Amino acid sequence: MAITLADINKLRQKTQAGLMDCKKALTEANGDMDAAMEILRKKGQLVAAKRSDREAAEGCVLAKVDGNFGAMIALKCETDFVAKNADFVALANAIIDAAVAAKAKTLDEVKALTVNGETVADAVVNRSGVTGEKMELDGYATVEGENIIAYNHMAGNFLCTLVALNKKTDEQVGKNIAMQVAAMNPVALDEASVPQATKDAELKADIEKAKDNQIAKAVEVALKKAGINPAHVDSEDHIESNQAKGWITAEDAAKAREIKKTVAEEKAASLPEQMIQNIAQGMLNKFFKENCLLDQAYIDDSKISVKQYLQSIDKELTITDFKRYTLRAE
Repeated sequence: MAITLADINKLRQKTQAGLMDCKKALTEANGDMDAAMEILRKKGQLVAAKRSDREAAEGCVLAKVDGNFGAMIALKCETDFVAKNADFVALANAIIDAAVAAKAKTLDEVKALTVNGETVADAVVNRSGVTGEKMELDGYATVEGENIIAYNHMAGNFLCTLVALNKKTDEQVGKNIAMQVAAMNPVALDEASVPQATKDAELKADIEKAKDNQIAKAVEVALKKAGINPAHVDSEDHIESNQAKGWITAEDAAKAREIKKTVAEEKAASLPEQMIQNIAQGMLNKFFKENCLLDQAYIDDSKISVKQYLQSIDKELTITDFKRYTLRAE
């Protein structure tokens, strides 16, 4: 059966596959449109299976708002070339449009939605067959609120944020906060929003760090008092290397090892518990200030916090929720 250009274009419109892929599928299916679609679907499944162990580190991150509902999703692939392909980006847009229209709450709900006459899950698999790359949906997040702002950093489709404010305000204010989230990557809204398990883990780590710092200072003082440069003996590798270079003698190396051992043990046994707790609490407070959105220094004026910036606009204005997703390593 002769395969016409009209048939090829019809299959392409249904599947978004390339013209040559559509022609080959129709030829194999003897012009049967449904059979050709099945051939393309199976090709996508085969590619997905073969590349299941590959890393999909590139892709397209999009965020969209409809009234009091906002959503963000990442359609991931293997290469930047595919990530910038118009059909790939169009599929990502179709998925986020469907997700927002349905007010989908979970990634599984999104995958079950329909785009271009097929489920989102099938559309992603089929697109994988077209490009020959592993593809996957990831990073689905939603925000609901009175005033939601979506931000696509540099319109690059690699970093997006969603921010919900408790009331309407100037559009630029919302964008400023969305840009703050993009730039500063907060982990929580405020101290109260940080999970207790995270607080406990941070405090435990800070206590150990405070102890180590106090011990290190005591050892440094003792080494200097003994006439040894602490930088020359800060590790066994340095001791051996610097001894070989003639920078320290064998006697100094032995003395340094003894000082480091005895002073560290003595200092560790005599550290005031309350002092360590106070230092650790200060470190934890610094963690909150750097990682809680409302407490962070405002990016356009580091003298004030994000909370203070919002209150300078409206005393009642605050953030109720936010989400952030990026494809880039940080």
